[in-house]
Amino acid sequence: MSRDEVRRDRVSQFVDLARIYRNWTRVQTAQALGREPSKVVPESGNPKLDLVVGLAEALDWDVGDVAEGIWKDEAEQFQQVEAIAARGFAALDREAIEAHRAGEYRRMCELARALLLAAQTGGERATASNRLAGAYDGIGRYTKALAALQRGLAEIGVPAHVRMMLEVNLANAHYSLFHLVEARAVANTLVERFSARAPEGRSDRVVQAFGHFVRGQSERRLIESDPLSANEHAQNGRADLMIAQSVYGALAKAYDDSSYAGVANTCTGAIMECDAALGLTDPLVVAETLAEGLEQVVDVANYPPGDWLESYGWWAVYGCNVSLRGLSGPELNRHMAVFSNKVGEIAERTENWSMRERAFTFEHLRRQRMNESMGHSGEWLLDDDDVRTVTGTMGRFPSFRETGWRILESARALHTA
Repeated sequence: MSRDEVRRDRVSQFVDLARIYRNWTRVQTAQALGREPSKVVPESGNPKLDLVVGLAEALDWDVGDVAEGIWKDEAEQFQQVEAIAARGFAALDREAIEAHRAGEYRRMCELARALLLAAQTGGERATASNRLAGAYDGIGRYTKALAALQRGLAEIGVPAHVRMMLEVNLANAHYSLFHLVEARAVANTLVERFSARAPEGRSDRVVQAFGHFVRGQSERRLIESDPLSANEHAQNGRADLMIAQSVYGALAKAYDDSSYAGVANTCTGAIMECDAALGLTDPLVVAETLAEGLEQVVDVANYPPGDWLESYGWWAVYGCNVSLRGLSGPELNRHMAVFSNKVGEIAERTENWSMRERAFTFEHLRRQRMNESMGHSGEWLLDDDDVRTVTGTMGRFPSFRETGWRILESARALHTA
C-alpha cells in the first residue's frame, strides 16, 4: 500500500470509531464532521485540520493524539526499526548508552524504539522506556519523556534498580515541565527511601542526592508560584539543597568526577536565591555575588559545555529571580540585563531547552518592568533563529505558550496574510 492509502485507511478507522463511540448513523457521523456522507474520508489520505478536530471532539481524544494516530510511523520506518531490533536487546542497550554519552540523542531515540521491539520481559521494556525517555530529555521533549517513563513504571516485574532510575527521571521530567507538586512528591519518595536505610554504593548515593536536589529545586520554584507560603518553601528548599550540595560535593571527591561538582555548584547558587527570599542576605548583595560568579564564564563560546557551564547558566537564572523579587529601578534593569543575557548565551552553548525557556521568559518580564517604570521597553528584534527557538520552546513547554505568543506579537516577528 502507498502512504496515501495507509493514511486513508487510518482516517476511515477513526471515522468508524467515532460512529461506534457516539452510536451515530453514517449520515449523523458525516453531519457531525461537516462532510457529505460519501466524502468523509479524503481520497488524498491527508485530512484537513477541521476533520482532525472534529474526530477528536467526537472521540473525546486530544487533537494531537488523533493526528499522531493518522500520521504515525510508516510501514517502511517500522521495518527499519525492526531490522535494528534484530541485533538483540543487550547489544542495543550498550549502543543506546554510548549514544547518550556522546550526546547523539536522535540516534539514541531510534535505538530505544528498537529496544522496545527487542524487549521480552517487563524489566527489559522498562529499561527500553528509560532509554527512550533519556533520548527525549536530551532533545528537550519533556512531555514525551514523561510518557515514556510512565509507560516503564507501568510494567510488571521491573527490578528495583530499574524502577528507581525511572522514578529519578520521572521526578526530573515533572520538574522540567514545571509540574512542581508532582516533582516534589516523586522526589520525596526517593528521599524517604533512604530514611529507612542508608544508601549503599555509588548509585544509591546519586539517587539520594538527586532526590534532595529535585525536591529542593521544586520548593525553590514554588517561592514564586505559591507566594502565600513563600517563606516555608524557601526554608524547605534551602534545607534540601544544602544536603544535595554536600552529597554531590562528596561524590565529586570520592569518584574524581567534575560533573558532580558542577551540580553542587548549581545547588550553591540556588541556596543563595533561598537566602534572599528568607531575608538572610540582602537581595542586592546576592545579585552582586551571583554576578561575580559569572565572571568565570565571560567567554561562553570557548567554555566547554557540561555540568559546570550549565551550573553558571542556572546562577544567572537565580540572579534574575532575585532581581525581579528584590530590586527596583536602575539596579533591577542593570542586573536583569546582565543575567538574562547570560542565561541566553549559556542556553545556546549547552543547547538546554529548559534554560532557553527561562531566557525568553526573563527577557519578556524585563521588558514588561521597563515599560511599567519608563513607559517604553525598546524595540525587540527577533531574527529567524530566535523565532525558531521561541517556536521550539513553545512546543516543549505548554506553560510557556502564552508568553511565547506575546513575545512573537510584541516583536512583530510574524506576518499576517
